[in-house]
Amino acid sequence: MSLHYNVPYSMNAGIVGTGAISHKHAQAYRNIGFKVAACTDINPASAQAFAAQYGGVAVASVEEICKLPEVDFVDVCTFPDFRLEPVKLAAKYGKHVQVQKPMAVSTAVAREMIAVAEAAGIVLAVASQRRFDDSSIFLRRAIDAGRLGKLIQCDAYVKWFRSAEYYSRPIKGSWAVEGGGALINQAIHQIDILRWLAGPVKDISAMWQLGALHKIESEDVVNALLRFENGATGVLQASTALWPGYSERVELHGTKGTAVVTGDQLTTWDVQGDEEASIADPPPLTKEGVASGASDPMAISLTPFERQFRDFGEAVRDRRKPLVGGPEGLAALEIVERIYNKCRA
Repeated sequence: MSLHYNVPYSMNAGIVGTGAISHKHAQAYRNIGFKVAACTDINPASAQAFAAQYGGVAVASVEEICKLPEVDFVDVCTFPDFRLEPVKLAAKYGKHVQVQKPMAVSTAVAREMIAVAEAAGIVLAVASQRRFDDSSIFLRRAIDAGRLGKLIQCDAYVKWFRSAEYYSRPIKGSWAVEGGGALINQAIHQIDILRWLAGPVKDISAMWQLGALHKIESEDVVNALLRFENGATGVLQASTALWPGYSERVELHGTKGTAVVTGDQLTTWDVQGDEEASIADPPPLTKEGVASGASDPMAISLTPFERQFRDFGEAVRDRRKPLVGGPEGLAALEIVERIYNKCRA
């Protein structure tokens, strides 16, 4: 898989929800030549401040954004419980839509979102920018080329820390609003990467700790064992309770060797007989400049956001599916839901 952006393409975004992640989106849009045409938030003052910083107009509702002729697409940066209504409104007015991860709080809602978008003929994308890291792009190519051999063990470790202040609002870590805790909100990126690189998951067993450190109703520690359909096994660990927080890792072990991604960087590439392939397509190995949200949710790179947003724009222009569309967001959410169900059993 390779990414090429040869033709400049500008679009105008209408942003729904002006919390922390929306600022990353707006900054990435600015960097790639997209514009913020409008925004809205349940806190009007927040929307006004956002518009003053990034441009466009602050309006009172999602429907007002969708009605604006200058808005090409709606970018939903709200809490995960508010996804279906914006998609329905975007579909009503023929606007394409991108939603922040996780796609929804349940697979049932996610499936309805996909159905609504397909019926309206609009592009639906899910922000999952880690697929656009250099490390992920390289590993997708390398696995397709058989450079790791047959995958036999595929793991993800998200041992992060979030402060008491992070969870100070009652909606944080709640089932109704956020859909859960560390798994659905933090580790879903790594779940998506494992699903993308190693394939579908066949069997799952899991256990969790609810509110191990934080005063939340959902999990801040969860462990799962996975068996992929290709026969590989895997370990998934996710937490927001492990001080001071450590860079997340994805580890892929095949019959020919091992690759490890730390944060957003490929930090290990130990593969037998790979010399010739490494000359033709060298692994982007580095141990410097790792970007990770281990203890600070905003300590993440803008580059993968920029790449994903370009891919979304080109999907709209070329009338094709984006790399991370509704079905891909649903696939990651299905794994989350299966793990939660195993923990409850």
